Amino acid sequence: MSTALILGATGATGRFLLRELLANDQWSKVGEYGRRVTPEADLPQNRGKLEQKTINFENLEAAGLKDGRWDVVFVTLGTTRANAGSAEMFEKIDREYVVNACKAAKTDDPEHPQRVVYLSSGGANPSSYFLYPRYANITTHVLGYADTIVFRPGFLKGAQRANKRFTETIAGYVTGAASHFTSSVEIHVPVLANAMMKAGILGSSGLPPAVGATKAGQEDAWFTLIDNKGALVLGQE
Repeated sequence: MSTALILGATGATGRFLLRELLANDQWSKVGEYGRRVTPEADLPQNRGKLEQKTINFENLEAAGLKDGRWDVVFVTLGTTRANAGSAEMFEKIDREYVVNACKAAKTDDPEHPQRVVYLSSGGANPSSYFLYPRYANITTHVLGYADTIVFRPGFLKGAQRANKRFTETIAGYVTGAASHFTSSVEIHVPVLANAMMKAGILGSSGLPPAVGATKAGQEDAWFTLIDNKGALVLGQE
């Protein structure tokens, strides 16, 4: 069995991923670390292996992330531009917090291989005009794990958010119609969460060929990329 750390378990995808990890016998211990943790009333009954800890991302040295010697680190940490308040704060949360937390969770033991499974945004490109894809791609290139798996899904169908965005509602109608003709535009959040959990177990080398995972990145910063279609295949297996 393996141990898993999830950063961002209270988000739209993270809350489903946490349930997947707790329900699967592959994981002997699950750590939920974040600015907030899931309230006890919202946790499933099978939470005996869950370890929760509220941490300050401005003081990660005190968080003890590497003390858990986590086998797999799942990252669904992020925010929206509106909730962050500014582009600068958005970058700080969506880029700096992610990178610094991943680095803090890496052990100093070369005999303990670790994997990171990171949820990026669809079509992430550093030269993109749009804020979310640009920063998601920058983050991808600096995680530094030996085995890094990046998910870039399309529209997240069924995402539960406190403040529903108007553009998100419109996008849902568009991708819902388009999904009848292509598998690249949207994915139900529980399916995505299941796919991420499976990727954490299998690793890059164990992914089924049908997933269509590709090698991306650059020298010394390679990662395995799984797009929306691949996430659907893996999550629905």
